[in-house]
Amino acid sequence: MAERALTPLDGYFPIPAAYFGMVLGIIGMGSAWRFAAAHWALPAVAGECLMALGVAVWLVLTCVFIYKWLFRRAAALAEVRDPIQCCFISLFPATTMLVGVAVAPYARPPAFWLIVLGTVGQLAFAAYRSAGLWRGRHTPEATTPGVYLPTVASNLISAIALGSLGYGHWGFLFLGAGIFSWLSLEPVILARLRTLGELPKPVRPTIGIQLAPPLVACTAYLSVNGGVADIFAQVLFGYGLLQLIFLARLLVWTFEQPFSPSFWSFSFGISALSASALRFLAHDPNSPIALLSWPIFIFSNLVIGLLIIGTLIRILQGRFLLPRPRPAGGPAA
Repeated sequence: MAERALTPLDGYFPIPAAYFGMVLGIIGMGSAWRFAAAHWALPAVAGECLMALGVAVWLVLTCVFIYKWLFRRAAALAEVRDPIQCCFISLFPATTMLVGVAVAPYARPPAFWLIVLGTVGQLAFAAYRSAGLWRGRHTPEATTPGVYLPTVASNLISAIALGSLGYGHWGFLFLGAGIFSWLSLEPVILARLRTLGELPKPVRPTIGIQLAPPLVACTAYLSVNGGVADIFAQVLFGYGLLQLIFLARLLVWTFEQPFSPSFWSFSFGISALSASALRFLAHDPNSPIALLSWPIFIFSNLVIGLLIIGTLIRILQGRFLLPRPRPAGGPAA
């Protein structure tokens, strides 16, 4: 198919793959509500509404993603070659798995295949993107927390999704892949954040991704081990709380720009914070983390609610679509 001529709109549309981050937070919070409704007297409809919203957002973004590759190929290839934005493409297969989790109680066969396709897709993209970095073409300046997405977030989501279907033994394989990828990447990312100057303002909200690895790993571990909140789960949760304190310290610095969809980078870690805390409560109501679970649940709902309201305001203002950030240097894998 012939490539269309570029227009000024190509700087804004199609929507970048990073916008799939909204699905992570919405479905993640829906999962927390679904778990809470199953164990305590909370309305199940709240979680199902969040799940439905997350699936609807995913469907819209998937249509845009496919349109981009069919009719705006130059914009799609530019995103692939961008050393920062490229990592966010992994959110497409990752959110596909979460949609499988959302629909599993209603249609298990489609959920199974969504999770399988998402898992295969994330592995294929990780092989392209992350293995490609081993050729030495990536620059330190382009090493942002988004680098976690292809191998850490995607593999941990595979573990969560497989655990939700009862395939815990398969899930442990992806849990290991995600945790060891996180441990290998974190020193590099922290070194960049500490020593190579401030992140540019358009990229700065990606620091919210720093919250996700320990808390999503905790959620994944509890998903594949039958919900046993043992010492390892507590260790992961404790490190997640430390990251939350650090990010709270940097809120003013992070928000030195108007609200944009990039702030959804905080959402998956926030929803995982709530989901894992509720599992601690179910396992041992007297544990220290269980005592914090309800304040955390309220806090997480407040954050996700503010992100949804902020996004709706941007849409009504006609300011939802933002120019794609320029590359920070160096070619993508």
